[in-house]
Amino acid sequence: MGGKIDIEGCCLIRLPKIGDRNGQITAVNNGLDIPFPVRRVFYLYDIPAGESRGAHAHKECHQFLIAASGSFEVMVSDGRSEKIFSLNQPHIGLHIPPGIWAAERNFSSGAICLVLASQDYDEADYIRSHAEYLIYSKND
Repeated sequence: MGGKIDIEGCCLIRLPKIGDRNGQITAVNNGLDIPFPVRRVFYLYDIPAGESRGAHAHKECHQFLIAASGSFEVMVSDGRSEKIFSLNQPHIGLHIPPGIWAAERNFSSGAICLVLASQDYDEADYIRSHAEYLIYSKND
Protein backbone atom coordinates (compact mmCIF):
# COMPACT_ATOMS: atom_id res chain seq x y z
CA MET A 1 0.00 0.00 0.00
CA GLY A 2 2.64 2.55 1.01
CA GLY A 3 1.88 5.86 2.68
CA LYS A 4 -0.47 6.91 5.42
CA ILE A 5 -4.16 6.09 5.08
CA ASP A 6 -6.10 9.33 5.54
CA ILE A 7 -9.66 10.37 4.63
CA GLU A 8 -8.30 13.74 3.54
CA GLY A 9 -7.43 11.95 0.29
CA CYS A 10 -11.16 11.53 -0.40
CA CYS A 11 -12.49 14.46 -2.38
CA LEU A 12 -15.37 15.61 -4.51
CA ILE A 13 -14.46 16.38 -8.12
CA ARG A 14 -16.62 18.48 -10.40
CA LEU A 15 -16.65 17.06 -13.92
CA PRO A 16 -17.08 19.17 -17.05
CA LYS A 17 -20.73 19.77 -17.95
CA ILE A 18 -21.87 20.90 -21.37
CA GLY A 19 -25.46 21.63 -22.20
CA ASP A 20 -28.29 23.88 -23.11
CA ARG A 21 -32.07 23.84 -22.84
CA ASN A 22 -32.07 20.43 -24.59
CA GLY A 23 -30.07 18.72 -21.84
CA GLN A 24 -26.63 18.13 -20.39
CA ILE A 25 -23.68 15.87 -21.15
CA THR A 26 -20.74 15.03 -18.93
CA ALA A 27 -17.76 13.12 -20.27
CA VAL A 28 -15.00 11.60 -18.17
CA ASN A 29 -11.67 11.65 -19.97
CA ASN A 30 -9.56 8.73 -18.81
CA GLY A 31 -6.77 9.89 -16.50
CA LEU A 32 -7.55 13.60 -17.04
CA ASP A 33 -10.76 14.40 -15.19
CA ILE A 34 -10.10 11.97 -12.36
CA PRO A 35 -6.75 11.16 -10.70
CA PHE A 36 -6.30 7.65 -12.09
CA PRO A 37 -6.75 5.71 -15.34
CA VAL A 38 -10.03 3.77 -15.49
CA ARG A 39 -9.83 -0.01 -16.01
CA ARG A 40 -13.35 -1.00 -14.96
CA VAL A 41 -16.82 0.56 -14.91
CA PHE A 42 -19.85 -0.81 -13.09
CA TYR A 43 -23.03 0.54 -11.57
CA LEU A 44 -25.38 -0.25 -8.71
CA TYR A 45 -29.12 0.07 -9.23
CA ASP A 46 -32.49 -1.27 -8.05
CA ILE A 47 -31.33 -0.72 -4.48
CA PRO A 48 -34.33 -0.36 -2.16
CA ALA A 49 -34.68 3.18 -0.80
CA GLY A 50 -32.73 3.67 2.41
CA GLU A 51 -30.57 0.56 1.95
CA SER A 52 -26.77 0.34 2.15
CA ARG A 53 -24.02 -1.13 -0.04
CA GLY A 54 -20.25 -1.33 0.03
CA ALA A 55 -18.80 -1.48 3.55
CA HIS A 56 -15.32 -2.50 2.46
CA ALA A 57 -11.91 -1.11 1.57
CA HIS A 58 -9.51 -1.75 -1.29
CA LYS A 59 -5.78 -2.31 -0.88
CA GLU A 60 -4.76 -0.96 -4.30
CA CYS A 61 -7.87 0.09 -6.23
CA HIS A 62 -8.99 3.71 -6.57
CA GLN A 63 -12.71 4.31 -7.04
CA PHE A 64 -14.72 7.27 -8.31
CA LEU A 65 -18.43 7.24 -7.41
CA ILE A 66 -21.08 9.28 -9.22
CA ALA A 67 -24.80 9.54 -8.53
CA ALA A 68 -25.83 9.02 -12.16
CA SER A 69 -29.44 9.28 -11.01
CA GLY A 70 -31.00 10.02 -7.63
CA SER A 71 -28.91 10.42 -4.52
CA PHE A 72 -27.01 8.56 -1.82
CA GLU A 73 -24.42 9.16 0.88
CA VAL A 74 -20.93 7.75 1.15
CA MET A 75 -19.37 7.29 4.57
CA VAL A 76 -15.57 7.09 4.40
CA SER A 77 -13.24 6.20 7.26
CA ASP A 78 -9.50 5.85 7.78
CA GLY A 79 -9.89 4.01 11.10
CA ARG A 80 -9.41 7.20 13.13
CA SER A 81 -12.07 9.50 11.74
CA GLU A 82 -14.95 9.40 9.30
CA LYS A 83 -16.68 11.76 6.94
CA ILE A 84 -19.97 11.63 5.03
CA PHE A 85 -20.34 12.87 1.46
CA SER A 86 -23.72 13.40 -0.19
CA LEU A 87 -23.83 12.64 -3.91
CA ASN A 88 -26.83 13.95 -5.83
CA GLN A 89 -25.55 15.57 -9.04
CA PRO A 90 -24.34 13.53 -12.04
CA HIS A 91 -21.45 15.90 -12.78
CA ILE A 92 -19.89 15.61 -9.31
CA GLY A 93 -18.12 12.47 -8.14
CA LEU A 94 -16.23 11.25 -5.10
CA HIS A 95 -12.66 9.95 -5.38
CA ILE A 96 -11.94 7.18 -2.86
CA PRO A 97 -8.24 6.26 -2.81
CA PRO A 98 -6.95 2.83 -1.75
CA GLY A 99 -6.96 2.02 1.95
CA ILE A 100 -10.18 3.87 2.79
CA TRP A 101 -13.19 2.08 4.27
CA ALA A 102 -16.32 3.18 2.38
CA ALA A 103 -20.03 2.44 2.67
CA GLU A 104 -22.78 3.76 0.43
CA ARG A 105 -26.07 4.35 2.23
CA ASN A 106 -29.43 6.11 2.19
CA PHE A 107 -30.09 5.51 -1.49
CA SER A 108 -33.06 7.40 -2.88
CA SER A 109 -35.64 5.44 -4.83
CA GLY A 110 -34.33 4.83 -8.36
CA ALA A 111 -30.76 5.88 -7.54
CA ILE A 112 -27.93 4.70 -9.78
CA CYS A 113 -24.37 4.66 -8.42
CA LEU A 114 -21.82 4.70 -11.26
CA VAL A 115 -18.37 3.46 -10.23
CA LEU A 116 -15.14 4.00 -12.16
CA ALA A 117 -12.31 1.82 -10.84
CA SER A 118 -8.58 1.80 -11.41
CA GLN A 119 -8.33 -2.00 -11.49
CA ASP A 120 -10.13 -5.04 -12.79
CA TYR A 121 -12.12 -7.00 -10.21
CA ASP A 122 -9.81 -8.89 -7.84
CA GLU A 123 -11.28 -10.37 -4.67
CA ALA A 124 -7.80 -10.34 -3.06
CA ASP A 125 -7.86 -6.51 -3.20
CA TYR A 126 -10.93 -6.29 -0.93
CA ILE A 127 -10.96 -5.94 2.85
CA ARG A 128 -14.52 -6.88 3.79
CA SER A 129 -14.19 -7.22 7.58
CA HIS A 130 -14.06 -3.97 9.53
CA ALA A 131 -11.95 -5.65 12.24
CA GLU A 132 -9.42 -6.71 9.59
CA TYR A 133 -9.53 -3.20 8.15
CA LEU A 134 -8.60 -1.66 11.50
CA ILE A 135 -5.57 -3.94 11.69
CA TYR A 136 -4.66 -3.18 8.08
CA SER A 137 -4.89 0.57 8.64
CA LYS A 138 -2.89 0.19 11.90
CA ASN A 139 -5.63 1.96 13.84
CA ASP A 140 -7.11 -0.77 16.04
